[in-house]
Amino acid sequence: MVDSAPRKIIHVDMDAFFASVEQRDNPDLRGRPVAVGHAAARGVVAAASYEARTFGVRSALPSVTALRRCPTLVFVPPRFDVYQEVSRQIHAVFERYTDLIQPLSLDEA
Repeated sequence: MVDSAPRKIIHVDMDAFFASVEQRDNPDLRGRPVAVGHAAARGVVAAASYEARTFGVRSALPSVTALRRCPTLVFVPPRFDVYQEVSRQIHAVFERYTDLIQPLSLDEA
């Protein structure tokens, strides 16, 4: 017997993942432009919140440029251990529905 159910493929890419986790964990950051990274002279934005993106701040942008575009930008140092744990929690949700999961990065599968 052939299964006639259509095959479904879901691609999940959690946009602004690191910044969203920071806003989730620190309510004072909600609604504010946030960049995960370091505001040092040679720093780079690892992730930008949607509020920061309205100013043109995005991932891989030099921190100096990001601050020039958005003087009220709040830099938060990355917490990769937290992002890994949140990623594991999200993958556990996926596993409730399928055992065919192809992780691509912490925020994409």
